[in-house]
Amino acid sequence: MISWLNFIFTLMKNGLVNSLNSISPIDGRYRNQIENLSRYFSEKSLIYFRLVVEIEYFISLVEIPLPQLETFPKKKIKSLKKIYKNFTDEDALQVKKIENQTNHDVKAIEYFLKDKFDLIGISKFKEFIHFGLTSQDINNTSIPLSIKNAVKEEYLPNLNELISNLKKLSNESKNIPMLARTHGQPASPTKLGKEIMVFIERLENQITVLSSIPHAAKFGGATGNYNAHVVTYPKINWRKFSSTFLETKFGLKHSFPTTQIEHYDYFSSQCDALRRINNILIDMSRDFWYYISMEYFKQKIIINEVGSSAMPHKINPIDFENAEGNLGIANSLFIHLSQKLPISRLQRDLTDSTTLRNIGVPFAHTIVALKSLNKGLSKLLINKNKISKDLEENWSVVAEGIQTVLRKEGYIGAYEKLKELTRKNEKINQTTINEFINSLDISLDIKNDLKKITPFNYVGI
Repeated sequence: MISWLNFIFTLMKNGLVNSLNSISPIDGRYRNQIENLSRYFSEKSLIYFRLVVEIEYFISLVEIPLPQLETFPKKKIKSLKKIYKNFTDEDALQVKKIENQTNHDVKAIEYFLKDKFDLIGISKFKEFIHFGLTSQDINNTSIPLSIKNAVKEEYLPNLNELISNLKKLSNESKNIPMLARTHGQPASPTKLGKEIMVFIERLENQITVLSSIPHAAKFGGATGNYNAHVVTYPKINWRKFSSTFLETKFGLKHSFPTTQIEHYDYFSSQCDALRRINNILIDMSRDFWYYISMEYFKQKIIINEVGSSAMPHKINPIDFENAEGNLGIANSLFIHLSQKLPISRLQRDLTDSTTLRNIGVPFAHTIVALKSLNKGLSKLLINKNKISKDLEENWSVVAEGIQTVLRKEGYIGAYEKLKELTRKNEKINQTTINEFINSLDISLDIKNDLKKITPFNYVGI
């Protein structure tokens, strides 16, 4: 009788497990948007990165060389690298079949490699696969390597595309005066392009912070002390070996000392940095949502697209809403990863392993959000008429500028005068402002200067 695991493998191989059967929208509804992330966070990718670490570690032992590896035929190194360079779905399924027997995922990698050593003709050296290591030496190198690659190759390109689109929109609107709102109420005018630039500045600052955080790995044996390495080859500086191995092979920082597992403090910082970026994006999503609601932006009409099932006229800001929702889910997971992973009982427990298997999920929700934001921005049409109308209807906002100039001129009670004029439930327009200025006991030149202040030019730098 075929086992349930083999049955699942068969379904996967035949493509019968599809998006309609997925529990998570990441592997269902959104799968086509985040397909590339499977190269870093899928079960197959985890197996792949583990193979890379195991093989490159063995090659590094050959390069020392360990006495028992001095006769290793160097020409076979190319064949070893081909194991992971030519890694296939069938190979991954074979590893999972071995795991079904061993009930240990990393040990399954070791046995898979031993079979490959037999095929390559280097069987006499296969006991040096996984030499002196514990599973976490492999996992705590594979996972930061996968994260490092995912951030570089998927996350940052999508985020930088968003920043590029924001810069384009900011440049297009850099000279468009706009009514600002503080506490939701009309405030001193600003420029639309400048308000967009605020988000660009915030995002770029946080990218700098994120990029400064090392991707760290643990590589030190069962409890981080190189016990097995030292007792076998006491003259080798294993700490130096590990640091060189991690840095030169993978560009990872060597964490030392550690327990059996990496302490995840740097990764926790990365999660916090990613969450901060997402918070900025949530803030931006809501602001653009409001700007669309206020008709400062209209949205391009997409043929055959439906806004509301009941109201035919509607064009909803769904891309910004989708982004906000996905960013929120991502952040809840980044928070848990940040808080949980640095905590482990004594020299280790298994809670980090369970948690780390979900690392791809917040990245996936973040990528979906970034794609939604880029899509949403591409639909925006600046509605200058509505923006100008709001300014024209809110002449009271020049009160700040007028009273400040009056203060400079030594006018007593300037603030109170403008408060008396504008803080009432009456329409304030240009005529109202000019009549007020004419009533002031100031020089004609100052009056003329004050009359030049309008909601359209009172925008600062």
